[in-house]
Amino acid sequence: MPELPEVEVVRRGIAEHVVGRTINRVVVHDVRSVRRHLPGATDFEHRLEGRTVMGAARRGKYLWLQLDHDDAVLCHLGMSGQFLISEADAPPPRHLRIALTLDDGRELRFADQRIFGGMSFSEDGAHLPPEIAHIARDPLDPLFDAAEFAARLRKRETGVKRAILDQTLISGVGNIYADESLWRTPLHYARNTRHLRSREVEGLLVHVGEVMLEALAQGGTSFDTLYVNVNGNSGYFERSLQAYGQEGKPCQRCGTPIRRDAFMNRSSFWCPTCQPRPRNGRF
Repeated sequence: MPELPEVEVVRRGIAEHVVGRTINRVVVHDVRSVRRHLPGATDFEHRLEGRTVMGAARRGKYLWLQLDHDDAVLCHLGMSGQFLISEADAPPPRHLRIALTLDDGRELRFADQRIFGGMSFSEDGAHLPPEIAHIARDPLDPLFDAAEFAARLRKRETGVKRAILDQTLISGVGNIYADESLWRTPLHYARNTRHLRSREVEGLLVHVGEVMLEALAQGGTSFDTLYVNVNGNSGYFERSLQAYGQEGKPCQRCGTPIRRDAFMNRSSFWCPTCQPRPRNGRF
């Protein structure tokens, strides 16, 4: 699933190509992609037509188009969602779900193979859609409060990876960047949050931010064609991964083969030497 860097790359592309444009026409090709808009597809189309896009914002893995009159279009990429800028007469991409025709003749197209993502209209949601008000700020947000994060983290008694995947505690971190940040710190994914030292929490936050900024600079991480930016280009950060997906390869710090454990219906990748398994970990 796209994480913060991938969503931010898409947001920047939308900001460059769509902000300032008026939406002339909306066509919902698959009603499942607007299932969170309870009034239905026709209402969604009518609410957007004639509106001007004033900005593109993001919190964690969610992004939204800020419309005139303080409304918004809330968007989530899910596992395979793509926003593409295309000429109106260009062949439609596979799995096209929604098309927004802009006043410059181009289209903002939303394609989604697995249909876990989607769009919805958010009334008065330009500043922050109320649907995602529970989502915490992310570590790249200028208003992110590191001290508050550390205090809330220590009040929990759970594995540190479970904690940083909790979008109500810190947003934007997913499985890939969690493993990379924990490897850099280094911390085992099952370390009990209640027992973390101050310097470990501080170091983890630093590395979470560094990993995300590095991924952002390389356009995000792509393992297949499901994640692309608005121009259809893939990210290249997978070439820099040091833990995630590296099972059996030597740790770049100590040479020990990286291990993979099953974790929350996914995987955790870690170095047995640099990130020793805790005795009383929270798995």
